[in-house]
Amino acid sequence: MTHPRRGPGLRARITLLATALVALVSVLLLWLAWALASGAVTVPSLPAGTTVLVDGVPVKAEKLAEVLRDQARTRVLVAGSIAFVCVLVATALLAWTFTGRMLKPLRDVTGTARRLSAESLGERIALRGPRDEVAELADTFDAMLDRLQATFAAQRQFVANASHELRTPLSVIRTELDVTLADPNADADELRRMAGVVRAATLRAGQLVEALLLLARTDGMGLAVVEPVDLAAVVGSAWRPLGQDAAGRGLSVTFNDLPAPVRGDPALLERVAGNLLENAVRHNVDGGWIEVWTGAGPEWSSLRVASSGAAVDPERVDELFESFRRGGVDRTAHTGTGLGLSIVKAVVLAHRGMVGAEAVPGGGLTVTVHLPVAR
Repeated sequence: MTHPRRGPGLRARITLLATALVALVSVLLLWLAWALASGAVTVPSLPAGTTVLVDGVPVKAEKLAEVLRDQARTRVLVAGSIAFVCVLVATALLAWTFTGRMLKPLRDVTGTARRLSAESLGERIALRGPRDEVAELADTFDAMLDRLQATFAAQRQFVANASHELRTPLSVIRTELDVTLADPNADADELRRMAGVVRAATLRAGQLVEALLLLARTDGMGLAVVEPVDLAAVVGSAWRPLGQDAAGRGLSVTFNDLPAPVRGDPALLERVAGNLLENAVRHNVDGGWIEVWTGAGPEWSSLRVASSGAAVDPERVDELFESFRRGGVDRTAHTGTGLGLSIVKAVVLAHRGMVGAEAVPGGGLTVTVHLPVAR
């Protein structure tokens, strides 16, 4: 919403200010010239009673000096008044012209901002010329547009991917219901099978919605809770529900849980550890291995989870932190939400930390989280 302008614009105010300052200086100079005019008049000595013609008017010698002083002041006042008006007009015109040129980049910024929408964020001012404060403002505005465009693009991609992911379980539910309802001979076993499929699909949809809400909360809000947390204890708590699954797949798990004190939200940090450990179990190979390490240094407390698994292209490791990426396969896996590492990254950044990943030679992934150590 644009607000109506109140009073004259910046160009008019600068012009009025410049004109007023020049008028004030001109009045002072005119008064000074008028005051000095009388002292500049020199009258020769004449005999008493002599009459002199001044501009055709006879003037007695005794009053000649006064007449000449009045005449000089009048001429200074007339010439000065004409010059005063000319200077004011010239000042106003020059100030209006040059101010318009100086403020043109600001008008460009305003015009660009008014034309912008979610579909036209690619427009830029790209101001050329002297690198002054106005140019700095234009460059700052262009940089802001770069960030907005990247954010909108990421948001559109995220919404598209989320819609695709949610459509899959909903389609499964609708198909199962349609097929079962269309079969007049469906028995209890068929209904139980259908109910199991529907339950699994709703569970997956619920997990995806929960992950989306957590990611939105972490990206858009600050930490609701900040308290001392030990990453080693968080890892132990996050591993409990995964231990049985890991044992069933014959995974060899090694923990090196040294104290790693940080300050943050315990629930979110447990989600970080849980996502890393869950990925290490889910994307592992039967009979594979997992290594978990926690520890603290002078500046950072760290959590590292390494595991065997499928080969990961080292050039695509960073893409794993994007939404709906699973081991380099985009939105094609049948388990998980594809948001695990995205949530890890968002939570770590919210805690002013860093996260990175490396491909393990022969297959697998190592993810390392660094958080500021608690003082």
